[in-house]
This record gives sequence, C-alpha cells and structure tokens, in this order.
Amino acid sequence: MTSRIRNQSVLVAGGAGFLGSHLCDRLLAEGARVLCIDNLLTGSLDNLERAFSHPRFEFILADVVKPLPGRITRRRFDRIYNLACAASPPLYQADPEHTLLTSVLGTKHLLDLSEAKAARFLLTSTSEIYGDPHVHPQPETYWGNVNSTGPRACYDEGKRCAETLSFDFDRAGRGEVRVARIFNTYGPRLSAEDGRVVSNLVSQALAGADITVFGDGSQTRSFCYVADLVGGLMALMEHDGPQPGPINLGNPTELTVRELVEVVLELTGSSSEVTHAPLPTDDPRRRRPDISKAATVLDWRPSTSLTQGLNATIDWFDQQARARKIASAADGVALSA
Repeated sequence: MTSRIRNQSVLVAGGAGFLGSHLCDRLLAEGARVLCIDNLLTGSLDNLERAFSHPRFEFILADVVKPLPGRITRRRFDRIYNLACAASPPLYQADPEHTLLTSVLGTKHLLDLSEAKAARFLLTSTSEIYGDPHVHPQPETYWGNVNSTGPRACYDEGKRCAETLSFDFDRAGRGEVRVARIFNTYGPRLSAEDGRVVSNLVSQALAGADITVFGDGSQTRSFCYVADLVGGLMALMEHDGPQPGPINLGNPTELTVRELVEVVLELTGSSSEVTHAPLPTDDPRRRRPDISKAATVLDWRPSTSLTQGLNATIDWFDQQARARKIASAADGVALSA
C-alpha cells in the first residue's frame, strides 16, 4: 500500500480527533502529503504533536459546516477522508444541531470538493446507524433499528443521511466514494472526558475512583484497536474496482461491559469499586460487527488482542496523568516563588 500512498495529496477532515490524528500519522509515515482540517470542538492540537514534526503536514482551522475557504478549495487532492464529527454520545449530544449539520452539510461540502478535484472520497460512518439491533451480529445488509426522534438521533440519523448523500453522489457518476461503518475503537489519545466506555474505565481505574457502569453491565460491545482500524480505513480508500457498498470495520470479539471492567481492573491493578448508573436512552444492548465483507473485499481483519491494545491504552493514560501532575506541581512552585 505504501507505494500507492507515497506522494498522494490527502485531506483529512476531523484530523485532530482521536482517530483522525492516528490516520494523519499513518499517511505521513507512508509518504503522503497531508492537510488536516478541524474546528477543534472535540479534537486537540496535542493529538497532532507527531504530525507537526513532518514537513509534509499542514493544519488549517476550519469547520466543514461552513463553506470551505479558498486556501482549501484552491488545493489539489487525490484523497479526501471525512472524519469530521464528534463521536461520543456526551459530546455529540452537547450541540445536536451542529452534530447533525456536520454530517449533512459537512459531507456535502467535502463531496463537492472531491468532485471538483477528482479525488476519491471516504466517509467514516458508524455502527450507530444499526441502532439497537434486532439482527446480531450486524451485517451491512441490515437496515437498522434507530429512534429518529431520540437524543442520539442527531448522530445516528446524521450519519445515515451522510451515507445517502455519498451513495447518491457515487450513483450519479460524480466521483468515487467509499463508506466505512466504524464500530467501537480505542487506543492512545482517547480523551478521558469524552464519555466512551474504554476511556471512562481506564481513567477511573488509574485514579482509584469508583468505576461507573451504566445499567447492569450485561450490554455487549466489540472493541477494535486504533491501529487496526486505521489500516482498515486505508485499505478501503485504496480499494479499486466497482463500488463495494458500506463496509463494517471493527473487531468481532464480543464481551459484556462487566467483562471489560474485570480486564481493566486486572491490567491496571486497581482496587476501584464498581458503581451503577441508569442506562442512557436508546443505548444499544448488543453490538458486534460482521466483518466477513471486509475480510473478503479488503483482505482486512484486526490483529491486535484486547490485552495488547488495553495495555498500550493504559500506558498512554498513565503517562498523561503523570504529565498533568508534574505540570501542576511546576505551576504550584511558580506561584509560590
């Protein structure tokens, strides 16, 4: 894949986020020229520390909900990745209108750009389009069970609409489109404040705080390590041939939240107690991808075990906590001087 990506000009929208920043790093490592755009509502420039050291990397502060500025539209691109949208429920529900418009108007603006530049376009959609599924595991042929008026609809329906726009664009012959449906992903650079289950459990366990489990913990999830997921996105983007349709990317190993808590407690050596909170509205009870299509079409499967991925994630959270303590102590010394 490296030879194909070398010297490509790539736009990554939402590139300062958890997943987007890892994608930027991987593209740069394979020789691409990368322009990252992000409004920094949920992303962080800290995530791009490694990318900024590359001469082939550039960052532009921009919100895809608004018309793209000339310093973006005047550029040439070979590939456009659309990762622009908050992905955790507390963050995308904080401003539901903006979340919905990011998926709809943002995707429209980026599709128009891809048409103008003859650039292949990839939309990162989500497993949330399946809602609280009646089919398990979830194949791409399943149409979903989504509450279109619930608190999660700004994200779920926004992504469904983004898929509609993308496939209509492709059917009209206006460009090449690829759509990835991403299942739960974790790894370094997750924010402790974003409300996702892995970041919640790890940060609470390391702090020795009570671990919050929503509901009774019997709901299931399937967790894919970020490096595996990025590899899947790039394999899909570089897939040639007829339109493959949406493709699930995730890890098919399913476990309950209770089981995940046990693993995190063991790996961190934490003695945190478990407390329970009410299950959020429309929270899916089961989530597991059928990735047979990705295996067949892309020859892609995740390879990182949960233990390997969690150890890397825990190490990163631990380093961040230590860095904050050092910075806080330094601030205290400065104030007392």
